[in-house]
Amino acid sequence: MTTKLHQGTVKSSNNVTNWVGTVYLTPILGAYVADAHLGRYRTFVISSTIYFVGMLVLTLSVSMPGIKPPECSTANAETCEKTSFLQLAVFFGALYTLAIGTGGTKANISTIGADQFDETDPKEKIQKMSFFNWWMFSIFFGTLFANTVLVYVQDNVGWGWGYGIPTLGLAISIFIFLMGTPFYRHKPPGGSAFMKMTRVIVASFRKANAPMARDLAQFHELPSMEYERKGTFPIQSTKNLSAMVAQVNTLFVKQGTTLNARITGNFSIPPGSLSAFVTVSILVSIVLYDRVFVKITRKFTGNPRGITMLQRMGIGIIFHILLMMIACFTERYRLKVAADHDLIHQKGVKLPLTIFVLLPQFVLMGIADAFLEVAKLEFFYDQAPESMKSLGTSYSLTSLGMGNFLSSFLLSTVSNITKKRGRGWILNNLNESRLDYYYLFFALLNFVNFLFFLVVAKFYVYRAEVTHSVDVKKEEAKVTGVEENE
Repeated sequence: MTTKLHQGTVKSSNNVTNWVGTVYLTPILGAYVADAHLGRYRTFVISSTIYFVGMLVLTLSVSMPGIKPPECSTANAETCEKTSFLQLAVFFGALYTLAIGTGGTKANISTIGADQFDETDPKEKIQKMSFFNWWMFSIFFGTLFANTVLVYVQDNVGWGWGYGIPTLGLAISIFIFLMGTPFYRHKPPGGSAFMKMTRVIVASFRKANAPMARDLAQFHELPSMEYERKGTFPIQSTKNLSAMVAQVNTLFVKQGTTLNARITGNFSIPPGSLSAFVTVSILVSIVLYDRVFVKITRKFTGNPRGITMLQRMGIGIIFHILLMMIACFTERYRLKVAADHDLIHQKGVKLPLTIFVLLPQFVLMGIADAFLEVAKLEFFYDQAPESMKSLGTSYSLTSLGMGNFLSSFLLSTVSNITKKRGRGWILNNLNESRLDYYYLFFALLNFVNFLFFLVVAKFYVYRAEVTHSVDVKKEEAKVTGVEENE
């Protein structure tokens, strides 16, 4: 945004977070369409086509003369030639077309994958417990390719090739998915849950004056305890603040542009590739979690998952707090180096400090996501009713979307308030900014969020599984190596 569209720090960060927020909110619509009307498979195919169109237009917007943003050789975006309305319209139009396509793909593809497991089969049920770990592993493996190879291609070959390669890859992946159609377990849509709830509310008003039965328990299909269980919405609300932490990743990369990125000779690491360290950290953490952590903790807890999904989320939030504290201290050190070399007021000058000083905060972000994001996805799928599985999956994505919008709001608000009171915390020149204060503010917000999460998690009751028969439990014990307490 700053180098190609010539936008300032706050505006570019907000544009990124607003778009990412939209990407993670549209799955609610895609999930509703899948669960209530078209089914997951058809919704995914239609949305993938829309996604492909968006990628195609995006590739053209950075390649074709006239709609391609003007080049800029200066380090200060404010002095560059402004991007025209047409160029911005085509570029952002393509991005938000991608967001629409994402709505039907993100909410359904992981759900389609999880649907392929039969929970009445003990072995498949155990395999399903690892599915979301390896699903996220595959997602972030692709992210690693994007943050390394594609970023290198964009910086050294051209943005046309940088977007053209994933567009071609998307077309191939859609073709491969369609080839497997005859082998999938297809689940029909269960009807609109919202319409069912609406009919219940309307019926309750119509019969408000009807005489009541003495024993209300006779109308219950399940024991009364099942109707007292707490919902998933409070759990979702605790994720919005923690998701905001992931969005300061844009500021982390911006910090990298002020540091020495040279590794050896003329080879330098692009600041955008710093996100690759998050991805590598996630990949390593997921493997260690699934193959080591689960097996060790399973022996002590007796839980086939090792720890509960909520416990896994809580650990992820703790890592988010820790990473923001590390980011705060690292930024203070970066500012000290800038002051010691009298570079505070100089723009576009690299500090005599290696870019790898940012490595700890990127690694911690990856560890946090390996705990929090995977658990979120599994939790909202597992705890959703059968007719709302896609909608349940979309909830985990919604928290990321809300986190992005909250991040944009906070970024603008904090920037405006601090500017009015003197030296702003977030300026175009990061050496004049006080990002350390902003990171500390985030750490405090997430600490409060963690306390709220503990309260909500304490009173949450997990959905009872229909497959918890004696035979299934015995087979689970054999597969996991956990002895049953009878």
